Amino acid sequence: DCQNRVGSKFGGGGVAGASETNIDRRERLRKIAMGVVDLNKDPYILRNHLGSLECRLCLTLHTNEGSYLAHTQGKKHQTNLARRAARDMKEGELQVAPKQSTVQRKVFLKIGRPGYRVTKVRDRESNKEGMMVQIHLPQIKAGVIPRRRFMSAWEQKREPPNKSYQYLIVAAEPYETIAFRIPAREIEDELDDGGYWNWSHWDPDTKQYSFQFMFRQSF
Repeated sequence: DCQNRVGSKFGGGGVAGASETNIDRRERLRKIAMGVVDLNKDPYILRNHLGSLECRLCLTLHTNEGSYLAHTQGKKHQTNLARRAARDMKEGELQVAPKQSTVQRKVFLKIGRPGYRVTKVRDRESNKEGMMVQIHLPQIKAGVIPRRRFMSAWEQKREPPNKSYQYLIVAAEPYETIAFRIPAREIEDELDDGGYWNWSHWDPDTKQYSFQFMFRQSF
């Protein structure tokens, strides 16, 4: 019976072509998939701001759910699924479980913040700007040397990130770690200036930690 072929009118005849057969097959697969597949559990579907659907696995765009479901039953999507599964399996075999750390985390009673003084400095010859910081640590733990480092605004978790600032962190047990918010300008390297502009000194007798750093000039 050829009168009920795909796309034909009642009473028509002839054999359906390849394109008509493919259209009919995709439509049947779409109807089956819509009754079986739950799109909410599909990790590769993405709804964009235009209301269209995207397949993140194949990087294809679809106008509606039926079109997306028909795509998921196609050869391209199924091939990419097989490739992704093979790659995930290979990466899982190569991944080695990390060893549990045996280093115990230091736990100590904090006694509060240390006293400090911050002074803005400027080099007359080069006109470089910088800061000198003095930290007073009269009750510092024996054998402990104060440490300092610079931290970006996105690394810290205390304040909303602001690209205009960075943070200078100073730590010394058993005092609380203190931080200074400074302009997000490039710091001169101690190795470049030989310690002339940037220097640090810890005096174990007076228990004072002093250091200076200069901002690099932008041309």
